[in-house]
Amino acid sequence: MGLMSCSPLFRVCVVCTGNICRSPMGEVVLRAMVEDQGLGHVVTVDSAGLSDWHVGDGADPRTLTALGNAGYDGSAHLAREFDLAWFAERDLVLAADVGHQRALRGLARDAGGPQRPGQIRLLREFDADAAARGDVELDDPYYGGARDFRRCLEEVEASCRGLVAHLLDGACRTASQPARQPARRPGEAAGTQSR
Repeated sequence: MGLMSCSPLFRVCVVCTGNICRSPMGEVVLRAMVEDQGLGHVVTVDSAGLSDWHVGDGADPRTLTALGNAGYDGSAHLAREFDLAWFAERDLVLAADVGHQRALRGLARDAGGPQRPGQIRLLREFDADAAARGDVELDDPYYGGARDFRRCLEEVEASCRGLVAHLLDGACRTASQPARQPARRPGEAAGTQSR
C-alpha cells in the first residue's frame, strides 16, 4: 500500500507545551518536506500546544530566526491549544517529549474515544540514529539561546526526514516503523543532506 492510496488525507499534528518553539518547528519543517516530495495533496500538517499559555501568539522569535536561517518560513504560525476532538481527526499525533506523549495518552483516554495503535508517537522516533541511541526527546530550547534553537531544528529536520521517508514507504495509516530514505531541506540538492 503506497501513500497515494491514503483516503482522503493523512493528518499529522505536532505537539509541545505552548506551541511556540518545538511544535511550530515540526509543523513548518514537516510541511515543507511533504511539499518537497509532492505529497501536500495527501498529507496535512498542523501543530498545537498542551497549554493555552500562548494561544494566538506567533512562534517564539528565536524559532522564527532558526527556521529562517535554514530556509523555512514560520511567520504565519499562530499558537493553538490541542483540542480533544482532534484525536478523531488526526492520524498521527507527534509529541516533542515523553511528558507530552504521556499527557496526550491521558487526554485520549479522558476523551473516551478509541486511540488507534501508533497514533501518539514521539517525533524523534522517526530519526533512526536518535532512536538507536535511545535519544528520542526534543529538548525544550525555550530557556536557551540561539545554539539551542539551531540544535532543536536539526533534530526536528532529521526526524521529519525519517517520517517523510516512512510515509513514502506506505505507512499512511499506522506510522509504526521508522523510515529509510531522508527528504531534503528546501533548496538542498540530492545527495547533499545536512544533519
